[in-house]
Amino acid sequence: MAFRRRNKSYAFFSQEFLIQNHADIVFSLVIFILIGLMFEATAKTAIVFIQPQYNISTLSSEGEVTLYHYGWKDWATILFYLFITIILHAVVQEYVLDKVNRRLHLSKSKNTKFNESGQLCVFYLVSSIWSLYVVCTEGYLLHPSSLWENYPHVHLRFQVKFFYLTQLAYWLHAIPELYFQKVRKEEIPRQLQYIALYLLHIMAAYLLNLTRVGLVLLFLQYVSELGFHISRLFYFTDENHHKMFDLWAVGFVCTRMVTLTLMFLAVGFGLSRAEDQNLDWEAGNFNTVFIRMTVLFLVCFTQSWLLWKFIRFQLRRWREFRLEQAARKRAAAKQNPSRSLKRDSVGHHENGLVKAENGTSPRLKKIKST
Repeated sequence: MAFRRRNKSYAFFSQEFLIQNHADIVFSLVIFILIGLMFEATAKTAIVFIQPQYNISTLSSEGEVTLYHYGWKDWATILFYLFITIILHAVVQEYVLDKVNRRLHLSKSKNTKFNESGQLCVFYLVSSIWSLYVVCTEGYLLHPSSLWENYPHVHLRFQVKFFYLTQLAYWLHAIPELYFQKVRKEEIPRQLQYIALYLLHIMAAYLLNLTRVGLVLLFLQYVSELGFHISRLFYFTDENHHKMFDLWAVGFVCTRMVTLTLMFLAVGFGLSRAEDQNLDWEAGNFNTVFIRMTVLFLVCFTQSWLLWKFIRFQLRRWREFRLEQAARKRAAAKQNPSRSLKRDSVGHHENGLVKAENGTSPRLKKIKST
């Protein structure tokens, strides 16, 4: 299974060999783990990588329900789906984005941003639909108070835990992809910033048992980012597409407002009214004043930083638009110069004839003067 066209071969385990064949190597590791399911001696070990662990069965009004909590074995599951994400990344890059890039003939800088937006559009679209489905099926949309009631939310349904594990796997896979995709050094700090922020917020929601609030916030964030990257893809195909950025700007500001409102409602107001506000590691209760203030500060700081970047982005777009308009006006002025009429001492030339200033013939003037 080859993902990239290879124009020449490289030495085994060299840098270029790993970059060109990283998807095939990872695919081999996935096959190796799946083969382990076929043998009784290795099946128990292989299942740790594939299926979420720490499940318990409880009785409810719906019957017997299987719930999950987190533990150190989750890292094995995250590693396996990190491999899956690398393979899917290579498939999208090879069979979709590279074909579009050959038609657009973009510069190297725009090519890097186009690939980044293309990959993130696929991820944000899938994650937005998935998170919306989970929010609706879990009843968080119709009952907002369930986001903070009955805290701590230690036991999770399969779809909630699997969603968080795949989210962590995706953002962890984005780190080695910076090396595999040969991202320019100037772009690495910017991409590492939002990768680290996503990992920090997702892990905090997962480990502090704030999965319900985190799920809703991820949905809002992913929808907003999806709008931005779709707008950027349309801009790369045709630079006259500016209106989609305006629509995204409205959605971005609304997302920041809803995010802050929801966090203060759930963490600042809802959890502060809970009876048990003591730190309990075994019960998974992290509802203390210090942790609540830390979480609120982290979210508020992140939203403020995003708004600051947004304002700078809009100001840069406004300056670029003004400069572009001024350049177009200068170009139009050069293409349509004012045609001045040639004049001589007697009159002026018009359609090849000489006419006087008052419209009379200069010959008649000369006859009258004699």
